[in-house]
Amino acid sequence: MTISADSAAQESETRQGSAASEAVRKFGITVEDYMLPARHPIQMVSPDGTPNAHTEQGAQPGHEYGLPGDAELLAAYEELVVGRRVNDQNSALVRQGRMAVYPSSHGQEACQVAAALCLAEGDWIFPTYRDSVAVMARGVDPVQTMTLFRGDWHGGYDPARHKVGIQCTPLTTQLLHAVGVAHAAKLRGEDTVVLAMCGDGATSEGDFHEALNFAAVFHLPVIFFVQNNQYAISVPLAHQSVAPSLAHKAVGYGMAGERVDGNDLVALLAVLGRAVKLAREGSGPLLVEAHTYRMQAHTNADDATRYRQDSEVAEWLAKDPLTRMRTYLTERELLDDAGAARIADRAEAVAAQLREGLGEDVPVNPQDLFSYVFSTPTPQLKEQSAQLADELARDAAATSEESAR
Repeated sequence: MTISADSAAQESETRQGSAASEAVRKFGITVEDYMLPARHPIQMVSPDGTPNAHTEQGAQPGHEYGLPGDAELLAAYEELVVGRRVNDQNSALVRQGRMAVYPSSHGQEACQVAAALCLAEGDWIFPTYRDSVAVMARGVDPVQTMTLFRGDWHGGYDPARHKVGIQCTPLTTQLLHAVGVAHAAKLRGEDTVVLAMCGDGATSEGDFHEALNFAAVFHLPVIFFVQNNQYAISVPLAHQSVAPSLAHKAVGYGMAGERVDGNDLVALLAVLGRAVKLAREGSGPLLVEAHTYRMQAHTNADDATRYRQDSEVAEWLAKDPLTRMRTYLTERELLDDAGAARIADRAEAVAAQLREGLGEDVPVNPQDLFSYVFSTPTPQLKEQSAQLADELARDAAATSEESAR
């Protein structure tokens, strides 16, 4: 059977959902044009903190963004300040030996705050190992969030209670989990949007392809949020992909892609907010690429000076999202000294909570090695558990006898 070009375009438009249809009617563009990201990353506030009027409404037809409300901006800025303080405090805790490792997101906090705040209470977020700020902004207790990085055997918080997946060290396994949750929600008829976070390095993984392809084929309400911080550990983006942008990869799966200034919290709130709205309305999955930068090393075990220049870091330091947002809110008279002091006090309280909580010794039960392997322990596990219990009992008896002498 031969299908005409018009019929194919109409079928593609139908698959893309209401957003594409509206763009086609309103702007006279094709579905393919709707799927392509804006020519330049969406930016609403310039690095110096002044409003960017030229891009406030989007860079091309079909990509319209309104300015978030004042209350939303202030709430996001507060989480941004807290996130920066958390990053600095956690880096200090690593140096003090209270944490085993910490992948700092210093400089990327705007992405994480916007990702957490754009979702409704019933939505899910699946973070990476670098997204602790997003997890905390989603309402998870700070100490529970950092439990994983102190070397404990469990993740620290209940994913089902918070609608937050456990932070994943593998680059892209969380994308498959996100797609699975979205598929289940759709089958149950739930009004759920899932936001899946990953970095630029993750786009080179097979799981990235599988997750995007499955989400597109089954038209799932998933937002794939790529934080392009320019490096996959020491590998620069230019050695991973020669695509015009990572957002352009979306069109290959039949979904819309967009790119945004990842250090512009205002633009991030607008772009991700609209993406969530479209996904909830049935437009299917979307891919959003945020251009940002990892200011500090990959982790405390990494020496970033071996693969990037100080001049490059200095260039991005001038684009710092915290300074930009503070200037923007101050100039708009939304943030005064009293408000800034209140926010700073909250950030210090969270830092103190982390110092106190991570400084406590955690009781260790060696039998936990066997308790959570299978719901019904195997004969081998029972034998090993009994052997360990016997050894512990003999050690305790020997210690008691030694003390009695």
